[in-house]
Amino acid sequence: MTLSLPVVLLFGVVAFLLIRKGGMKLSHALVAAIFGFYLASTTLATQINSLDTTIANLIDSVHP
Repeated sequence: MTLSLPVVLLFGVVAFLLIRKGGMKLSHALVAAIFGFYLASTTLATQINSLDTTIANLIDSVHP
């Protein structure tokens, strides 16, 4: 999937802005990141990857 790096950067920027504006504490971001790593090793990872691919293909088909 070619959108993986931009999506990661987008989420990183959003997390940075939320931390900066006070909407999210650094500890909350760390817990969310650790949860993401644990989630990636579960059986749900394939369904999440499939959903990401479907959304990326939908966005690609809408935007010429």
